[in-house]
Amino acid sequence: MTEKNALASETSPYLRQHESNPVDWYPWGERGFEKARQENKPVFLSIGYSTCHWCHVMAHESFENPEVAAVLNEYFVSIKVDREERPDVDRLYMAFVQATTGSGGWPMSVWLTPAAQPFFGGTYFPPADRYGRPGFVTVLERIAELWFTGREQLLAQAGDVVQALVESNTTVEAGDVPGLGALIRASDAFAESFDSIHGGFGGAPKFPRPSVLNFLFRRAHSIGLPSARTCVLHVALHTLRKMDAGGMHDQIGGGFHRYSVDAQWHVPHFEKMLYDQAQLANSFLDAWLTSGDDTFLAPVFDTLDYVQRNLTHAAGGFFSAEDADSSREAGKPETAEGAFYVWSQTEIEALLPADLSALAIRHWGVEQNGNVPTASDPHGEFAQLNILIRRESISESAFAVGIPVAKAHEMLAAARRKLFEARDLRPRPHLDDKIITAWNGLMISAFARAGACLGESRYLDAARAAADFIKSQLTGAMPTELYRTWRGGIRGDIPAFAEDYAFLIQGLLDLYEAGFEIDYLRWAIELQERQDAQFADSTGTGYFTGAAGDSLVPVRTKEDYDGAEPSASAVSAMNLLRLSRMLNQSAYAEAAERILAGFSSLMERTPTAVPQMLAALELHYSTPQQWIIAGKMGAPDTIAFAAAVRKDFAPNASVMLADGAEGQAFLARHSDGISAMTPLHGEATLYRCENFACQTPVTLAQFMQRS
Repeated sequence: MTEKNALASETSPYLRQHESNPVDWYPWGERGFEKARQENKPVFLSIGYSTCHWCHVMAHESFENPEVAAVLNEYFVSIKVDREERPDVDRLYMAFVQATTGSGGWPMSVWLTPAAQPFFGGTYFPPADRYGRPGFVTVLERIAELWFTGREQLLAQAGDVVQALVESNTTVEAGDVPGLGALIRASDAFAESFDSIHGGFGGAPKFPRPSVLNFLFRRAHSIGLPSARTCVLHVALHTLRKMDAGGMHDQIGGGFHRYSVDAQWHVPHFEKMLYDQAQLANSFLDAWLTSGDDTFLAPVFDTLDYVQRNLTHAAGGFFSAEDADSSREAGKPETAEGAFYVWSQTEIEALLPADLSALAIRHWGVEQNGNVPTASDPHGEFAQLNILIRRESISESAFAVGIPVAKAHEMLAAARRKLFEARDLRPRPHLDDKIITAWNGLMISAFARAGACLGESRYLDAARAAADFIKSQLTGAMPTELYRTWRGGIRGDIPAFAEDYAFLIQGLLDLYEAGFEIDYLRWAIELQERQDAQFADSTGTGYFTGAAGDSLVPVRTKEDYDGAEPSASAVSAMNLLRLSRMLNQSAYAEAAERILAGFSSLMERTPTAVPQMLAALELHYSTPQQWIIAGKMGAPDTIAFAAAVRKDFAPNASVMLADGAEGQAFLARHSDGISAMTPLHGEATLYRCENFACQTPVTLAQFMQRS
């Protein structure tokens, strides 16, 4: 039996993947750093996550190699960090690696002093020297030599690095909130980098960045000039259409892969992350609400159904991710990226009747020699294999094979079912089954909004179940004391970060507006108070990733970039503005304005880096709207009215319920006018207010006549 290291008692799937390495790993914590201090050794810090392809490669090449492990164990104290568990640690050292090397990524390799100060870093290192690059052992031996012969210089260098990181994360004095011109310049900047042929922004590789789409939908909604609105909207809609048709979208099982290695969205990096499913489901829902084009609904349904089927715990929480790699055949340990998802033409022809296979091969772009361009497959991993894409519309495919369009729809649905069933017999990719509070908050938003807008009670139930799971399993002595992760019945001991609070608050606000249960709104308000107390900087111009007081983290970072996930500060600015409008409380709006002012220079200088903050700025300049339905909770006319007001894209409106009971009483404590809102003639009634002044209330019949 292989002896296990100190990672064996951890709950993180990523750390547990390394528990049998010959490397004497320690988890992040005092134990490893104390050993480094006692033995006067530098720390080798390795940061990654369980579904990271190149993390697996470096693990197999180096960390499972006894000779490499011997060098690590002799000269270093080795510490493993799951970046998804510790975003504060990841962001701090990523900032260092990017500043010193010009790039970053995972696996991240950083060498630290025993005081956790970085002095050298990089990402993936091959095990031996090759292609003009130093191998991992060469790097280790050189750093060990420098540590034992020139330690004073390294310590001084590390001190300078930490000081620079402190200065880069120093609080800023609030200036002025950017003007409306910043929004115009931002949309122009995205238009300039827009790929008008393939959608998305820039060239390969292409990432979805749903925050950009969120901003563009809001910007288009507020533009009065129809031609300008159409142009902005086209950028978002065209991008989503191309993404939907490409290989980044799992055409058989639903959901979206992490990113596309090419500019055409054809060849994906195959891992599936929960946060991508959540945000893209919302993006496609917004596309449908904005355009009325029903083709945007299919990816909403198939993404949410994928999450329910493969990423949902029986008790309601959502798992983190599925890996890109899997075995090609059951019982064989060799893995390959995308093995679960790709097909040969021969396989499809063997699985489907001739008429179905002819249509499927045509529609999904299948080729006998494989459909992956050589430029996107330099190592020949996908030779003779196909990544399914929608090469053309169903009507074009139907015409090409000579069948009616309606019949083609039926046949492709049947082909998809058969391929899904066959694929499901393959070895599945590894599931990262830890449950992260922040990502669950994003997923709650998607299920809640889809449930409300599409009238799908199963989605609304999924959002409720996840929120209730977090409250019961990921809180401490109080419901506002959040923790970061849960896995296998065990709540992790890492306190939640700013993004956990911000994303969960957003999810709870969406869940309240979807189902009107007042407890979710009450909890969101309480969480906002705790977030402000723990993470806000001294000027209120944003939120630090982690709370103060962690002696092992030498610098508190503040995320200022909306990447794969939006920043906590941007989401919080939006949350605060929504709370101010829902509760008629100016203090929330003032807090949001301070954040917007703190990010003013970024919005002006590099708007493409902060699209979610721009979306918050868009909301700041919009007219406050409250749509309050007076009616009984769950009554048919109340439900019908709620569905009617959600039929269009209305990102600036807060939808609430005056239920004549506890919910209305709670809202009235914050906004006096709500207490007087009652149904007219016993029917559910809408009180539509702008700038906190209400129009004449209308019944459902009157509302439908005016719409």
